[in-house]
Amino acid sequence: MEKSTNLPEAQQRHKGHVVAIVAMFFLFAMISFVTNLAAPIGTIWKNNYDWSGMLGNMMNFLAYLFMGIPAGNLLVKIGYKRTAQWAMAVGLAGLVLQWLSGIVGVETGVFTVSGQTVTLNFLIYLLGAFVCGFSVCMLNTVVNPMLNMLGGGGNKGNQLVQAGGSLNSLAGTLTPLFVGMLIGEVSPETTISMVSPLLFIAMGVFVVAFLVISAVKIPEPHMRGSNEVKKKMSHSPWNFRHTVLGVIGIFLYVGIEVGIPGMLIFYLTDATGSAAVAGGVAAVYWLLMLVGRTVSSVISGKISSRAQLIAVSATAIILVVIGIMLPSHIGINMPSYSVESGFGMVEVPAKALLFVLCGLCTSVMWGGIFNLAVEGLGKYTAQASGIFMMMVVGGGVMPLIQNWIAEKTTYMASYWLVVAMLAYLLFYGIKGCRNVNKDIPVEEEVPNEAEQDYL
Repeated sequence: MEKSTNLPEAQQRHKGHVVAIVAMFFLFAMISFVTNLAAPIGTIWKNNYDWSGMLGNMMNFLAYLFMGIPAGNLLVKIGYKRTAQWAMAVGLAGLVLQWLSGIVGVETGVFTVSGQTVTLNFLIYLLGAFVCGFSVCMLNTVVNPMLNMLGGGGNKGNQLVQAGGSLNSLAGTLTPLFVGMLIGEVSPETTISMVSPLLFIAMGVFVVAFLVISAVKIPEPHMRGSNEVKKKMSHSPWNFRHTVLGVIGIFLYVGIEVGIPGMLIFYLTDATGSAAVAGGVAAVYWLLMLVGRTVSSVISGKISSRAQLIAVSATAIILVVIGIMLPSHIGINMPSYSVESGFGMVEVPAKALLFVLCGLCTSVMWGGIFNLAVEGLGKYTAQASGIFMMMVVGGGVMPLIQNWIAEKTTYMASYWLVVAMLAYLLFYGIKGCRNVNKDIPVEEEVPNEAEQDYL
């Protein structure tokens, strides 16, 4: 009788688990939507300032350096739900600033760089990108440990992270495509105001997301007994070698994920003269990331994160090296979008296909590295999450370095930096991910009944 009486309560908790997972998936999509506005919009600013193509992207990711650890602390102090709500509000403010950059200070010169007058609206845009970076950093801090925890860590935890990553990739697929369609042919008359409709949509999505998250009950395991746990922490994530190497891996990985399609957009825009074509081809990269994460979410319960990371790192190295070496005059038809004929097949250099195929490889790297790096951390996991978010700044630093190399040499020469970063991830998968600090005590307090349901 007692068992029967508790059944409705158990069913209600199970329903809460599902709603919490769906909410985290939704936030995962928002992260990609906001982040992937930067690179295609960069084609507009690059037309005005040849050194500025990846600068908006850099500002977006630079925010992680400042907000990574504070976001982790915020998570412990106010919980997942309130952290997500603050992230939505901050993201809305960042998008408003980017929209204002299209109408405010367009003719107002501030200073000169390389003989080019930098206007006030460009500085406002950079501020908006920086503020949006705070937002997505906070969202990342929420969704990754939450999904890993809901899956119980290990392969199952990685499986949920990859499933959420599928929606992340879907948003990443649509964003550069829509931006490219709105921009069309790049010319001296192309301005940031041309993408205002997409910015308004993004603002609306943030408002809806805020309302949805406000209505969802989200478990807050890291807030329970946090003071007692802190007092018992005699070490930190920095004492674990595999975690430190994983932090470096995350830094480089995000640089790879952003740098491959970001530089491809610039290369194809110059090669074809159309931001729409470049954005359409780059969208295929994110579409393949969606495919890869969907497949990984199915197989991760059986195939380890380590095996997946080794396989995709080696494959990506081969694809990028061949892409660098392949002559540009060899063409291939790829699905894209052009202003004249709409959606269809467009001829582009064949090497673009090889770079796009890397999306299948990068799709599983984030979840794999994060899962391997926090394995065995126990009570230090939440603290490590903040450190990982700080290192996402690599998505701004490394593409900026790649862009600098491209300006000094060629677009293709800049991809050797990507090869070097992929080589590190291969090393991490083969050897660096092994936990050699198992002597450090990581036991947590016995969870209460509500926490056990989520574990």
